Amino acid sequence: QVQLVESGGGLVQTGGSLRLSCATSGRTFTAYAMGWFRQAPGKEREFVSAIHWGGGSTYYANSVKGRFTISRDIAKNTVDLQMSSLKPADTAVYYCAYTSAYSNVYSAKGYDHWGQGTQVTVSS
Repeated sequence: QVQLVESGGGLVQTGGSLRLSCATSGRTFTAYAMGWFRQAPGKEREFVSAIHWGGGSTYYANSVKGRFTISRDIAKNTVDLQMSSLKPADTAVYYCAYTSAYSNVYSAKGYDHWGQGTQVTVSS
């Protein structure tokens, strides 16, 4: 099993920035990809961003493209999400996810390990 722990959430004003981090632990780390999803109250969990662990290719939801940046640290087995120009619509619980197998990185079904989530609140 791989354990994921998110950190870095909090309260920020519109236009502000936050950096989320996801630390991993557990068995030998053999990720195919890692991703970030978010879930607002009353809404389904939605894709935010993902990164292929080996090649480093990145993927973003249209709603965050140009404002969010995903990155990985191969030595530390961590993945970060730098969020800028935040909007109230970005308010949600953000989840880190991991998959060791080839999968659709845009779909939550493509991941088999999840963190507990970290709250991001953007005030207007």
